[in-house]
Amino acid sequence: MVMKPAQFDQAVARIIQRNSDIDPQAFFFLKDALDVSLKAAEDSKTSNEGHVSASQLLYAFRDHALQEFGPMAATLMEEWGLRSTGDVGQMVFALIKERMFGKQESDTQKDFENIYDFHEAFTLPFQPKAAAVS
Repeated sequence: MVMKPAQFDQAVARIIQRNSDIDPQAFFFLKDALDVSLKAAEDSKTSNEGHVSASQLLYAFRDHALQEFGPMAATLMEEWGLRSTGDVGQMVFALIKERMFGKQESDTQKDFENIYDFHEAFTLPFQPKAAAVS
């Protein structure tokens, strides 16, 4: 499905209007992460006709955030209202409801729960390495 930017903007506005605790910018970042994960799946021939799994999307989301925001990724996730992979799933299913993202019959919001710990994912890569004991 080809998504027009104005349609996506309007869908995000409707989601936020329905009482989302998540910053609108998080939805735009999620869309970028989906594009990255679809391209990676296509390049590696692991895609299922333009579909990525919850796990694939979440790891693309993490990697994209670390690449784009570096050590500020954890702070930005917090500011956006994202504290867990389940929060990303909430955004995905809100976008599915708005027909901005597609899903397969077997996809559920539960697929997004507890895939990785947000704090660890966004802070550990930037923690100093422990000094080796001689």
